[in-house]
Amino acid sequence: MTFYLGVDFHPRTETVSWVNLETGETDTVTLRHEDPEVVRAFYQRVCQPPAVIGLESSGSSVWWERLVEGLGYEVWHGHAAEIRRTALSRQKNDRRDAEHILDLLLAGTFPRLWRPEPASLEVLGLLRLRHQLVRMRTMASNGLQAVAFSAGLVRKRRLGPKLVADLLARDLGSPALNLKRDVLVDLRAQLSQQIDAVATELTRRALGDRRVALLLTHPGVGLLTALAVVHTLGPAERFARGRQVAAYAGLDPRERSSGDHRRYLGISKGGSKLLRFLLGQAAHVASQRDPALGRSYRNLAYRRGKATATTALARRILIHGWIMLRDGIDYAEFRRRGQQRLASRRPAVPTAAGRNGSASSSLNRSDR
Repeated sequence: MTFYLGVDFHPRTETVSWVNLETGETDTVTLRHEDPEVVRAFYQRVCQPPAVIGLESSGSSVWWERLVEGLGYEVWHGHAAEIRRTALSRQKNDRRDAEHILDLLLAGTFPRLWRPEPASLEVLGLLRLRHQLVRMRTMASNGLQAVAFSAGLVRKRRLGPKLVADLLARDLGSPALNLKRDVLVDLRAQLSQQIDAVATELTRRALGDRRVALLLTHPGVGLLTALAVVHTLGPAERFARGRQVAAYAGLDPRERSSGDHRRYLGISKGGSKLLRFLLGQAAHVASQRDPALGRSYRNLAYRRGKATATTALARRILIHGWIMLRDGIDYAEFRRRGQQRLASRRPAVPTAAGRNGSASSSLNRSDR
């Protein structure tokens, strides 16, 4: 590459430090994002692609990435904590940050992160949107249940359709409570329609995806969990071991050891929170549908508690899914290979002649 650019990106501004290795020309400028055409004109003028742009990973730079990638630039996302850790100066401002990123690019030590494809980012965004809508509907349901408690209509924990209809048909004796009931009922209905619309779009995106179809054969794994695993992990070949997959999802244990003392704490929680939540839900279902996973879950829950057992089973399901994606197999083939490997490790059963010979030899030794 001839051109390298280090960018300290913010939602409203960006500071760009760039260098042309052929001419030695370098400069640092600050751009404002009120007019995207100004940003486009700058990148069209300053250098000619191909060129590498390095920046700290950010969730608010999607539009900017589409703009510069459309112009032919290659965008590298860097680990924000690692970039800051390698900074030698204690002074921190936008100009120093951009220049530091440029120095890392030139030295070949830029801590580059893997970035999902745009289609995967869209699917993950839809999954997070659905999760947020479900949480909002739960809050509305809890508020409506509180209104039902005030009216003396609740006899069960679940707020079913019949109870909602009874609540709508009844005068609660207070204009404020009546208004609160009507607003919450309408809000629940609207959120349910929006959740169904997002689920329909996710289903459409999952159609024809062989990776999702393979994961759906695993007990407890539904459409949402399969989509989250596929689009969060990306290409399965980029992981060498299952421990790396668990660490990427934040399901690896934290360690605080010194000398001969070994101490393991809870999980690191360093990856996708939504992925861990969906895997936890899948673990509860898998423990009921798969006898082997159910026995493992109950044994560990008896010794360490249900929370630890759920986390362990969620990690196990994730590693199962990674192996299935890596080898392109379904769950039945995964179990068959596991049984073959287990059978190959078992010791061979001695023959009748071998058993007689061993018995006679033991008798002879006892006689002596």
